[in-house]
Amino acid sequence: MCGPAITASETREYGIPVADARPKSFTRAELDAFRGKSLPDLLGPGVRLLFVGINPGLRTVAVQAHFGGGSNRFYPALYRAGITDHQISASNGLAPDDLAQLLAQGIGITNLFSGASARADELTVAELRSGARALETRVAAIKPAVVAMLGITAYRIAFERPAARVGLQPELLGGAPLWVVPNPSGLNAHAPLAALAAAYREVAVAASVDVFDPPQVR
Repeated sequence: MCGPAITASETREYGIPVADARPKSFTRAELDAFRGKSLPDLLGPGVRLLFVGINPGLRTVAVQAHFGGGSNRFYPALYRAGITDHQISASNGLAPDDLAQLLAQGIGITNLFSGASARADELTVAELRSGARALETRVAAIKPAVVAMLGITAYRIAFERPAARVGLQPELLGGAPLWVVPNPSGLNAHAPLAALAAAYREVAVAASVDVFDPPQVR
């Protein structure tokens, strides 16, 4: 079961930035100024399912919202999976009501490496492996029911598991069951939205998240 309902006004106490009403646009130079910077983890009271991205993109840090890049399919996949009951858009930051639903559903979001870059493949092997060590400590402190790592290639490098496959992993991470699921980046052409949704729903059910009926897709 997920935690008690959280109102939009209550989200401020978790220290997570929320969107304002003004659309945000940035020049390439302005976005580049966010390189190496970070944003807070999205964590509420009682995380059931902790999603782990590789590292934040530049726009994500600029708007201070995980998966805030316009082409990322994370929130469409959550909706198609029935993890949220409506389509969330984070391109200008998370709206208070959207943040409240994520927290109420027991969804948490962190990253393998905290520093922003234009592309995840800009990270070095050393950065990924140091991120893996720090992630294990962080997971042990958060105590989620399930961890879902978003991306098999980064997982293989970071955790030195070259033969790993997508799905439930044989070892725990920080005391929690660890799954590897497809990365929602628009650059990941191997995973269509339907495949992302199916994988995310599977880990949500494993984490005892109260999922909604998936939307009808024509």
